[in-house]
Amino acid sequence: MIEWDETRPKWEQVAEVIRGQIEAGELPSGARVPSVVALTQQYGIAQATAQKVLVNLRLEGLIKTTHGMGSFVI
Repeated sequence: MIEWDETRPKWEQVAEVIRGQIEAGELPSGARVPSVVALTQQYGIAQATAQKVLVNLRLEGLIKTTHGMGSFVI
């Protein structure tokens, strides 16, 4: 679980954790990234916050989302 830094947005902190997992190889290329529902349950965040996590990781070019399939590490 994350120890929240109240000075930073939660979506940014969760994205940082997932980014770290990708960079460390814990989530290798082709691995499924947690879904919005999984992120809300795992981190206790709202769905809109979880969606923002995935949108930003996608914009960074770290993940690819396929409709009906999920998000995967590039």
